[in-house]
Amino acid sequence: METISQQLEKLRNQGLYRATRLIKGMQQATVEMDGKQVLLLCSNNYLGLADHPLMIEGTIRAVERFGTSSGASRLVSGTMELHEELERALATFKNSESALLFNSGHAANTGVIPALVGRGDLIFSDRLNHASIVDGALLSGARLIRYPHNDMLKLQKLLEQHRGGGRTLIVSDGVFSMDGDYADVGELVRLKQEYGALLMIDDAHGSGVLGETGRGTAELCGVADQVDIQMGTLGKAFGSFGAYVAVTAELRELLVNRARSFIFSTSLPPAVLGASLAALTIITSAEGKRLRQQLLRNAAYFRNGLTAAGFRIPAGSTQIVPIMVGPTETTMLFSQQLLEAGFFVQGIRPPTVPAGSSRLRCTVMATHSEQQLDLALKCLVATGQRLGVLPCRG
Repeated sequence: METISQQLEKLRNQGLYRATRLIKGMQQATVEMDGKQVLLLCSNNYLGLADHPLMIEGTIRAVERFGTSSGASRLVSGTMELHEELERALATFKNSESALLFNSGHAANTGVIPALVGRGDLIFSDRLNHASIVDGALLSGARLIRYPHNDMLKLQKLLEQHRGGGRTLIVSDGVFSMDGDYADVGELVRLKQEYGALLMIDDAHGSGVLGETGRGTAELCGVADQVDIQMGTLGKAFGSFGAYVAVTAELRELLVNRARSFIFSTSLPPAVLGASLAALTIITSAEGKRLRQQLLRNAAYFRNGLTAAGFRIPAGSTQIVPIMVGPTETTMLFSQQLLEAGFFVQGIRPPTVPAGSSRLRCTVMATHSEQQLDLALKCLVATGQRLGVLPCRG
């Protein structure tokens, strides 16, 4: 049996060792790291709300009124006024009957999926779904059937092939976090209706960003009222922490009784709830609309610049812009040299992505300026040429 030291050394030798990096101060477009200012191009703080004055004010007010902790799980003594206020506001935001809070997106997926399906049931999951969806599926004991990424014809064939089993759940990311494209939610709705399935969309990276009013991928695809379970996180575009599911009142009741990550976790504290309520106020305002528009302009500008330079960029239009590199060693060297030049872009490698598809995962924010993005593009091109990712141009 390998010792822990041997396991760690093996990870280092394979180029798969991970370590945290310390950021000082707030999550802004530029941050301090290792004593110098760097441009932050790997944060999920898409709208730049993490340091917004209204967010800070909402946090302080909540703590002053309700203290620092909920004290218990929701079913013991941990349901506070702010939990119910935020759930009502989220249900209104998503145009759903009700909503239920979870402590993270991972907690939501690993709680909801096993609450809905179990042994004898079927889960149809996009092959590029987030790891937390896979974890939830494995915990459920249901049969997991993975279909090729965004391949609706193959999904329909699989649904037809397995028709007549137990309860059927189709689950997909809304925005795919490592590729930056989004699911064809309209077609997923059609298939769930034809085959009598439940449909769950993990919209962690679409909530607050996509759609005319920021309600997410289902709104963008014109089917916001036809998805059974819409999961969204509060720690990305919302600039806060935690997650929620928008569901019918009946489904909420089931989750309260069966979702283990809800039942057995101390509930979100007042500070987080106050910040999230403030985020909803901003996102549904004229300012929120302006921020979404600026974010998508920045994403298109950055994506077009990378494409013009010759980088391999997967098709997409969201704020997640991956640069495909391939070899893990080259990817991590690329990331390190960018950081040394003042640009923080994370390299993504197995097991997060398949072997041979390591990439730089760039994320833009509404608060990035065009000048900052130009400087990043210039450095990316120069570094890419130096490492042989891009051909050198005379």
